[in-house]
Amino acid sequence: MESPARLLPGALTAIQDLLKSAKGGGAPESTLELVHLRASQINGCGFCVHMGARAAKRAGETDERLWAVAAWREAPFFTDAERAALALAEAATRLSDNADPVPDEIWNAMTEHYDEKQIASITMMIAVTNLFNCLNVTTKQVAGTWG
Repeated sequence: MESPARLLPGALTAIQDLLKSAKGGGAPESTLELVHLRASQINGCGFCVHMGARAAKRAGETDERLWAVAAWREAPFFTDAERAALALAEAATRLSDNADPVPDEIWNAMTEHYDEKQIASITMMIAVTNLFNCLNVTTKQVAGTWG
């Protein structure tokens, strides 16, 4: 089926408004694209991985960094701030995997590198990504078929 966001009146506009809000919080665009890509990888959303990699390239990301996002802990290409955001993306995407889904260690790393508005921006990007992933994986959207 077509994406529910495209079928239901106002849904796509509402999601796009959330995305716009996330991008307006002052967090670096490249960081937002990295967390989008990592959450989409975790959720197995090929559609969003494809679109996310394209968006990250437009935001100036290199192929080397994009190829390494899935192994960001082992790769030397990411700053401490980006690592904090990627850790938050993983924790917030895997909420049911741990009794303490977002431990203080992850939260404290975020506060070392970002102000409250930037953390809100990154958190919103992760949430919107998980919404897109849920819609696209559920309805089997095919990578490369939209946009």
